[in-house]
Amino acid sequence: MPASKMAALGIDVEDESILASIFRDSFPENWRENPDFTLYLSELSSYGVDKLNREPERLAEERAQILQQTQELAFCNYKTFIKTAECTKEIYRDFGLVEKHVSSVLDKLPALSEKCKQFIKETEETGASRRMNSLTLNRHTEILEILEIPQLMDTCVRNCYYEEALELASYVKRLEKKYSSIPVIQGIVNEVRSSAQLMLNQLIQQLRTNIQLPACLRVIGYLRRMDVFTEAELRIKFLQARDAWLKSMLGSISDNDPYFHITKTIEACRVHLFDIITQYRAIFSDEDPLLISSNQTVNESAIFHGWVVQKVSEFLGALELDLQKGVGSRLDSLLGQCMYFGLSFSRVGADFRGQFAPMFQKVAMNTFEKAVQEAVEKFQEDMNLYTLISPPSMLGSTIPMTLPTEQPGTLQPPMVLLDFPPLACFLNNNLAAFNDLRLCCPLALAQEVAMCLEDALVKVFLPLRFINMAPLAPLIKVLY
Repeated sequence: MPASKMAALGIDVEDESILASIFRDSFPENWRENPDFTLYLSELSSYGVDKLNREPERLAEERAQILQQTQELAFCNYKTFIKTAECTKEIYRDFGLVEKHVSSVLDKLPALSEKCKQFIKETEETGASRRMNSLTLNRHTEILEILEIPQLMDTCVRNCYYEEALELASYVKRLEKKYSSIPVIQGIVNEVRSSAQLMLNQLIQQLRTNIQLPACLRVIGYLRRMDVFTEAELRIKFLQARDAWLKSMLGSISDNDPYFHITKTIEACRVHLFDIITQYRAIFSDEDPLLISSNQTVNESAIFHGWVVQKVSEFLGALELDLQKGVGSRLDSLLGQCMYFGLSFSRVGADFRGQFAPMFQKVAMNTFEKAVQEAVEKFQEDMNLYTLISPPSMLGSTIPMTLPTEQPGTLQPPMVLLDFPPLACFLNNNLAAFNDLRLCCPLALAQEVAMCLEDALVKVFLPLRFINMAPLAPLIKVLY
């Protein structure tokens, strides 16, 4: 027992130790903590022998009296005891239910906590969305203008308002740089790019039509502002588009008649090709070389010169093809048109008249050879059908034939040829061939013409080798 409690009960520590040693085995250890039991031991130690002898009887009587009082109390208040027991049972059962529900609540608390956290998160998101909707509502006009940019861009492009379309495209590029991570802005950028591609196709398509220089300047200006092609690519695109239009014009010319086809081709090339060259030189400058990469440059004149050479080559090919088909006796007229065509291009430094000479020489020579060959074949056919019923006087006469007196500046065949029709026909055919050659007769063909005529005369006079040729000497002289 603590010393403070023993002091309060008037018990010395020494007395306590004595009592503890005396009654060590007489009562349970836990009784020592009971203050009433300690007080009783203290009183008991102060009794005398007689009183100690009567103490068991007194305790028995007191016990019986207490038991009787307890029984009387229980008999008088048994209903209260029963009710108390029932209340205790109900309380026990209620405590069990409470414990069960508490356990259920404890089991559901983590899920409830997660749900609460989720609810808080959704509430925050809803609040943020509401704030965003409010901000969107306040900025509705500005947002609507941005969302309508693709439709406005498409309208401008389809109505050929290219200046406004370029401004919209530039504005969208600035938006993309600032807000490229926003999906809506990215969608607007993609739609505007599609409209810009349509605009590019329309501009290039305009270059494929009969467009004049002012319109060409505007179209090239728009293409430069779109920044799609480099300078070299832009020049190539321009030449390709104009070349496509020129080919469509040339392709529409009927090729049933070679002379009609080539004259119309010359006229179309002379007018339209000259316009294209003029447009190109007015739009592009050829003074500075073009930068095509960090370490490569290309001279603009190489692009332009190559295209002009290609066009001239294509024209010469078409001319040669039509000349091979045949243009009749209008070769001189065609040569004059070609020379005028080549001379007109001398103003742009593309005089190609020197390319015509070999072609026309070849055609003129082929035409002459064909005519002479036909004359030889006609003579041979006539000789196969010709017979001497009565030899002409010139064949048996020893008197030389006298040619008619020639007038100065004129040359006429002798009338004696009428006595030998095959030679007269041969002479007429050769004269017709010379008349055709006279219209377009380059000096370079003199030797070839002489050799062709000599071969023809050899073939003609070969069947006459067994006839006395003396009387025919003047005729041969005329033919030579």
